[in-house]
Amino acid sequence: MVIKSLKLKNFRNYDFLSIEFDHATNIFYGDNAQGKTNILEAVYLTGTTKSHRGTKDRDLIQFGNEESHIETVIEKDGIEFQVDMHLKKNSPKGIAINKIPIRKASELFGLVHLVFFSPEDLNIIKNGPAERRRFMDLELSQLDKVYLSDLANYNRIINQRNRLLKDCQNRAELNEMLDLWDMQLIQYGSRIMERREKFLEEVNEIISGIHYKLTGGRETITISYEKNIGQMEFESVLKKNRERDIRMKSTSAGPHRDDICFLTKDIDIRKFGSQGQQRTAALSLKLSEIEIVRKLIKDTPVLLLDDVLSELDKNRQNYLLDSIHDIQTLITCTGVDEFVNHRFSINKIFHVSNGVVVKEN
Repeated sequence: MVIKSLKLKNFRNYDFLSIEFDHATNIFYGDNAQGKTNILEAVYLTGTTKSHRGTKDRDLIQFGNEESHIETVIEKDGIEFQVDMHLKKNSPKGIAINKIPIRKASELFGLVHLVFFSPEDLNIIKNGPAERRRFMDLELSQLDKVYLSDLANYNRIINQRNRLLKDCQNRAELNEMLDLWDMQLIQYGSRIMERREKFLEEVNEIISGIHYKLTGGRETITISYEKNIGQMEFESVLKKNRERDIRMKSTSAGPHRDDICFLTKDIDIRKFGSQGQQRTAALSLKLSEIEIVRKLIKDTPVLLLDDVLSELDKNRQNYLLDSIHDIQTLITCTGVDEFVNHRFSINKIFHVSNGVVVKEN
């Protein structure tokens, strides 16, 4: 699977941009705040319908315009797909695959598989549980459309239940309606927990070997799924916590509060690991993500590296670069010297300056 080309119109700082990618390594270099990351962001939108930064659609549209257009051509199993995405300030985005509009944005998931790696991802271990849940949800949503549907339904029900909890404070007769939402919450939540558990078991099989090599054989790592609640307990805990939930106006139990635990030598490195250990674990996790995609879809993902190498020491840089030689990679950086020094094979080099992209080789 490769991304062949990208066209942007009125996206971020680009009036118009047309790029043809190499099937292997593509380098985008230039000073900061010139538009390098915007290219990766547009590609990421193509596969996930969302910005990796969490930015709203209206804020992706170039200032002074009402609409933005992204056109991406993907080749998968020898077949080309054209994805068109129209971002609009005052209405939902429009998406078409091969000129045929799709009704739900979720229909796009699974067409292209992307692994995005930014300096912020190096903090996934030490930051809060929400980021680790986001890692699970984004990867599973690309790999499993049933999971994507269950997650969307679960999040919708959580929002509706929380709104009802607020109303229950002043209208006790509404309490019985919570039973209806609880039944659906248990249905979708149980499936989410089951799929997450299986996914993390698969990651665990892969991450230990990667981490062992990354640390030069000094450390192993084990990850485990920390459920907020057991599947069999879900119903009883929701009932037990109901009065508390009404007071707090929020649902206190369920997979929306789950976490992932990372253990090295029986030490929880989320809390007690050094910064180096946390960063190495984060790198191991992202590299495991690549291998999981390979294993489950029998194809390679597209890797987006946003100025990550400058954040890693030479050993970790070398391991990362050695791991991605056989997959399409889009890399942003401030200069190409770091790649030349590593004798890294560069297939296409682009210089980015103030929203203008120039191919240099």
